[in-house]
Amino acid sequence: MPAKNFLTAEQKKALQTAIRENSCPRLREHALILLLQNDGKTYEEIAKFLGCSYRTVAYWCVHGDPDNIESLRDRRERGNYRKADENYIQTLLELVNTPPESLGYDCQHWTSQRLASHLSKKTGIELSGTQILRILRKHKIRLPMSRV
Repeated sequence: MPAKNFLTAEQKKALQTAIRENSCPRLREHALILLLQNDGKTYEEIAKFLGCSYRTVAYWCVHGDPDNIESLRDRRERGNYRKADENYIQTLLELVNTPPESLGYDCQHWTSQRLASHLSKKTGIELSGTQILRILRKHKIRLPMSRV
C-alpha cells in the first residue's frame, strides 16, 4: 500500500518550491515523485503519470530525502570527470594554451585525446578525450580543428 501524508508541511512546501524554482529538470521530477507518493499514488501510477520508469520512481521514493533538496539532484549532472580536481582542470587550461611542439610533440594543435594522454602521464589521472572536451566546453574553450 502506498505511503500517504508522510511529509511534514515544511517538507511539502520545500518540495513544491523546488519544483517551481529549480532549473534542474531531474531534481524537479524527483521532488514531484515524492509529492505524488505523499498523495498516496503507487509507484506504477507515478511512473505512468510522469512517463518515467518504475525503477526511477522506486529509487527516488526510497532514496530521496525530503529534508535535503540537494539529495534529489542526479549525480549524473556532475559529469563523468569527478576525478578531475581543480588542480587537474587548471593544468588542463594552461596546457591548452601551450603549443604541443614546445613539449616535444610532432603536431601544431592539441587534440582531446592527446591532451588526455599527456595529462595522464603528468598527473596520473586518466580521462577520455570526450571527458576532456566536456571540461573545456564547460570553460568555453574550443580546440582548433586539426588533422591528427
